[in-house]
Amino acid sequence: MPMPHRTQAQIIRRRLIGKEGTARLRELQRILGELPDYKNGPYADLRKWVNEEIARTRVRKKTVHRDTIAVRREGAAQICLVGAPNVGKSSLLQALSDVQIKTGDYAFTTTRPVPATTRIGGVLVQLVEIPGLLEGANDDRGGGRALLGVLRGADGIVYCHALDAPVSTFAAIRREVALAGIDRPSLIAATKADEAADRGRAQLDTVADGLDIVAVSVIDDDSLANLRERIWQLTGLIRVHFRHGDELDAHPVALRPPATVADAAHTIHHELGDQCTGGRIWGPSARFAGQHVGRNHLLRDGDQLAVQT
Repeated sequence: MPMPHRTQAQIIRRRLIGKEGTARLRELQRILGELPDYKNGPYADLRKWVNEEIARTRVRKKTVHRDTIAVRREGAAQICLVGAPNVGKSSLLQALSDVQIKTGDYAFTTTRPVPATTRIGGVLVQLVEIPGLLEGANDDRGGGRALLGVLRGADGIVYCHALDAPVSTFAAIRREVALAGIDRPSLIAATKADEAADRGRAQLDTVADGLDIVAVSVIDDDSLANLRERIWQLTGLIRVHFRHGDELDAHPVALRPPATVADAAHTIHHELGDQCTGGRIWGPSARFAGQHVGRNHLLRDGDQLAVQT
């Protein structure tokens, strides 16, 4: 009798951590050979996922190395993953997106910023892993000035800290970012939450300096989903779905608040925004489902809007 499929899925994710290229492909093929050959049910879905991962791994041979420190922005917002070397930034980026990058249990596995895009609530957001910052980054230790320059253009920062690491390393990174005069919406992703004891979280609380701490494990889907939503909150944007009868558009639009019905209509076409008289609203900003509102009605995250002219 095979183990529960959810447990098997967590074990598979753990086996893939730190593997890329040929090593990842071999491990996936071994996993596939070990799975029960069921044609239907959860294990059939698991086999399908493994086969899809094999296909994706074959077409991603290695990380693209860039000749410049500049990172071209993509998506509605750019969020940087920042931390000391070897705190799990690469594994976290991999878990939150489809990018395949080299990971390892040693410092400086990543040597240049690595961008990846992911959809959060349907909106495309760019995540950028910053190579491990060092104390003295403002004096250009470890090429720190260029790396801090990437942070200046970001919309938010996720400080990554492994719960089994000394909190002094996190405090040093915060000091370097503050010395550079960089102030962005931020949170702390406490990585390796499946391995570390509560003592690590308690110690991190003492140096968090008011930042929210989000415990996360790359093999725990619930913790990853929670982190994704907290990352969305860092963007400061709201998501609005357009509604056509009972149908919703495949992806929402991202708007910077305060945003009105007319602002949302402008994202479809300027002419529609000019002609918009209002609309019907479902969601957080509506007093009741399908409420008729004017063009200057303020929208909230999660609203559904049917534009009227």
